Amino acid sequence: MAALGHTFPFYAGPKPTFPMDTTLVVIITIFLTALVTFIIILPGIRGKTRLFWLLRVVTSLFIGAVILAVNFSSKWSVGQVSANTTYKAFSPERISADVGLQIGLGGVNITLTGTPVQQLNETINYNEEFLWHLSKDYAEEYMSALQRGLPDPVLYLAEKLGPNSPCGLHDQYRLAGHYASAMLWVAFLCWLLANVMLSMPVLLYGGHMLLATGIFQLLALFFFSMVTSLTSHCSLRLGAVELHTQHGPAFWTTLATGLLCLLLGLLMAVAHRMQPHRLKAFFNQSLEDPTLEWSAEEGELLTPRYRPMSCSPEPGDIPLSRASSETCSREEHP
Repeated sequence: MAALGHTFPFYAGPKPTFPMDTTLVVIITIFLTALVTFIIILPGIRGKTRLFWLLRVVTSLFIGAVILAVNFSSKWSVGQVSANTTYKAFSPERISADVGLQIGLGGVNITLTGTPVQQLNETINYNEEFLWHLSKDYAEEYMSALQRGLPDPVLYLAEKLGPNSPCGLHDQYRLAGHYASAMLWVAFLCWLLANVMLSMPVLLYGGHMLLATGIFQLLALFFFSMVTSLTSHCSLRLGAVELHTQHGPAFWTTLATGLLCLLLGLLMAVAHRMQPHRLKAFFNQSLEDPTLEWSAEEGELLTPRYRPMSCSPEPGDIPLSRASSETCSREEHP
């Protein structure tokens, strides 16, 4: 290949990229399937409860889908810049491209798209992911990227976010992602408990679990913001420009959903205190609560009274004598 004029390293063609994260596609598909299923059985519900039921289902599925989606999203901290930078190692040739950096709770995603895409007789369209959560080894994935000969901008940003970089970004983002992900999983469990309790006659506790769902989402934002704010400034220069990052769509979506859960939980607590009957009607529960009627001897110990079988009201096969009948009548009606 060197005899044919190729320049080291020998780049393989860019792999085909799916336009969206497959994990997010699976999550969205599951919740949309559940929504369609509920809509199909919607005509079987009569009256105003149909609208209330649809509103509850849509809101609940939206909250659950957001909690799961942002946990696997790579857009908690994003940055993009248009730069004129080198493309290959050991080559002075430069390209014009859009370089994107997306940092999630479990790793980082780096994109490189040429403007135009066809430059230097190649298709410049890369989307590479480097993970650090669970059993993933970031250093090993970076070495694999070196062996595959990825473009210079991708390797440069991956090295800056590596564990051996003097910037220290790797440890900070990994710690922030660990705690934020843990809070989101707890929020998801609270959401499940809220759905169970709201389907039972314990609406107040369901509202409390909604409050807990919102609180744990806000705690996830707090941990991510606090840890990432402690990172020292590290310059990410691509050619003559510098790449800056800011909070991404996943961060702001989590904030909006957390505030929504807090608002719904507070409204349920207030409605349970001020208008409990309307709250029960909204959740399609019976408005008539069974009441217990106590006798005048409430709280006293009941003393069992026995009577002979001859005094039983059931008709017997053997007729009773007149004296026995009068004895039973006196015992039953003193």
